[in-house]
Amino acid sequence: MVDSPVVVKKLSLSLTLVLALATAFLGCSSEPPASSPEEAAPEASAVETDAEGFISLWDGETFDGWKKAGENPDTFTIADGAIIANGPREHLFYAGEVNGGSFTNFELKVDVMTRETSNGGIYFHTNYQPEGWPSAGFEVQVNNSHGDWRRSGGLYGVDDVKEPPTKDDEWFTEHITVQDGRVTIALNGEQVVDWTQPEDWTPPENMAGRMMGSGTFALQGHDPGSTVYYRNIRVKVLD
Repeated sequence: MVDSPVVVKKLSLSLTLVLALATAFLGCSSEPPASSPEEAAPEASAVETDAEGFISLWDGETFDGWKKAGENPDTFTIADGAIIANGPREHLFYAGEVNGGSFTNFELKVDVMTRETSNGGIYFHTNYQPEGWPSAGFEVQVNNSHGDWRRSGGLYGVDDVKEPPTKDDEWFTEHITVQDGRVTIALNGEQVVDWTQPEDWTPPENMAGRMMGSGTFALQGHDPGSTVYYRNIRVKVLD
C-alpha cells in the first residue's frame, strides 16, 4: 500500500516536532556558558569616594542616613540642596552606614552658611541622644555674629576662636581633622585651631564628655533666631 500525500505530510510534521522538542530539552539540561570577567565581577560598592578620598554623608535631598533628636524635629528642614537649621534647640545625628556610623580619626568637610546673629555647630565623637545639648564629644562652633563671643571654627570651650575669617550670608567650608588626639580646624583653607588633648586632660566644667574617643557626627539647631545652612557633608576615614 502506498501512503497518501496527506499521510506523508503528517509524518513529516510529527518528526519535525519531535526533533524540536528534543533539541529544546537538551538545551535546558546543558551547562550554562561561562560568564565573562565583567559578568562575574561583584557589584560595585554603593559608597563612592571623590578624587581626594572623601565620601559623602548626605544625599542632598532627604534625611536618609540621619536621625533627628526628636526634641524639636521641625527645626531641621531641607531646601535647595541644603539642610536648614532654624527653630528651637534640636540636633541631627549621622546614623548612616559609612564606617559603621562611628569615626575615630578622620577628615570632615562641611559647607556652611549663617544668617546674621545665627549660631550653630558641628559635633564629632558624639552619640545620639533624644534631647539636650550633646554630652559626648566636641563641638566645632558655627557663629559669625551671634551674641556668643565664641566664633566659627573654634573647638567650643576648649580652644575658642574670637575672630574667624568668615562672614554671614557667604558659604564657607569647615575642615575638621582628628588624628590620634590632635584636632586641626580650617575655615576656607585657613587654619584657626591646632589642639592636642593632653595626657592629663581634664574637660571644662559642665563638659565632662569633652574627651577624645570615637563616635558619630551631629549638626546643631541652636535657637529660633538662628538660621544656619549645611551642605556637602563628606568624610575621609584616616588610619
